[in-house]
Amino acid sequence: MPFIQRFDVQAGGFAEDVAFMQQHTPIVLLQEGDAAVALAPQYQGRVMTSTFDRQSGPSFGWINRPVIAQGFLSDAERQGKLEEHIYIFGGEERFWLGPEGGQYALFFKPGTKFEFADWTTPPAIDTETYEVVEQTDSSATFQHATRLTNHSGTQFDVGIQRTVKLLDEQQVSQLLDVELSPELHLVAYETDNRITNTGTDAWKPDTGLLSIWILGMYNPSPETTVVIPFKAGDEAALGPKVNDAYFGKVPAEYLQVADDKLFFRGDGTRRGKIGISPRRSQGIAGSYDAAGQVLNIVTYNVQDAPHGFVNSMWEVQDEPYGGDVINAYNDGSPEPGQPPLGPFYELETSSPAAALQSGQAMQHVQRTFHIQGSEQQLAPLAKQLLGVDLQTIKAAF
Repeated sequence: MPFIQRFDVQAGGFAEDVAFMQQHTPIVLLQEGDAAVALAPQYQGRVMTSTFDRQSGPSFGWINRPVIAQGFLSDAERQGKLEEHIYIFGGEERFWLGPEGGQYALFFKPGTKFEFADWTTPPAIDTETYEVVEQTDSSATFQHATRLTNHSGTQFDVGIQRTVKLLDEQQVSQLLDVELSPELHLVAYETDNRITNTGTDAWKPDTGLLSIWILGMYNPSPETTVVIPFKAGDEAALGPKVNDAYFGKVPAEYLQVADDKLFFRGDGTRRGKIGISPRRSQGIAGSYDAAGQVLNIVTYNVQDAPHGFVNSMWEVQDEPYGGDVINAYNDGSPEPGQPPLGPFYELETSSPAAALQSGQAMQHVQRTFHIQGSEQQLAPLAKQLLGVDLQTIKAAF
């Protein structure tokens, strides 16, 4: 059993979220100065939430308290419920595997239709516990082994390793190449995610490939706007600026697209998803919560992708390796009269498709930065990192 620290609860925020979760699932707490992240081994080593002040600071991850309190259900209890398809525990950075849809989908069993009734999250990224194999004050490493079968019937034996590490202010300044005012409040962490082909056969494009898929669930608000800069250029050369067809075209009041950046609402009031292709990606995405004066930044390790990126569209695909590398999702009602899943909003990144020989591994590193301060302090960071000033972000919608 990993070392689990308990601490006094202050009203609201991170400490209260952690105290609640500790009543229902083991929590591994990492610290770097006043900053902290809370990890859940039973939920695949996901970062449930983080803060820049573990005693009295805000909680940046969206936590689904009713589902956490309910716990895991029996197969009979799951019938007819959302948990038959997925446990939405929340958490601001979780490990998943792609592709979701298509002929090589992991979320649709062989012979099923690309409809929600047949959509099922594999247990390895939904209900199975990851083992803590190494831990320090500021990092933890998880391991797991699983066998998966895709929609085409291809079987994969997969070893999973995930290391979560808090980053200090000096590391953040170096990684982002920015100067940080000492008056800013900051929490940042890196996850090093690896999958290994532990089977005897190579993973081949014509029978399906996997990818590492990292998703972050955050608290929505009417004053939260996602910002994703991308490479400007002709669509004939670089392809579309944005893919907004995942759940139907996103209307203009929720998505604004300029020559080299886009703005997307993170208010949790309308379901929609967008994607940026690897040819357009700048390796960074972010959001700004104007009410909390928090700049959120997500980066990943840009690497060669000789086999492309898996496509998660719910259809038989002409280009199964023409998928996106960055995604953003805004939650809302999936259909009229139905409640939202959260609500929450998400920032996501993916690794290239993993055409791995037996024993070979793929690595995907994502870094998450939450920076809180005055608009005067945050303005130069937004301009340098996202290429846009805060006033433009606030006026986007």
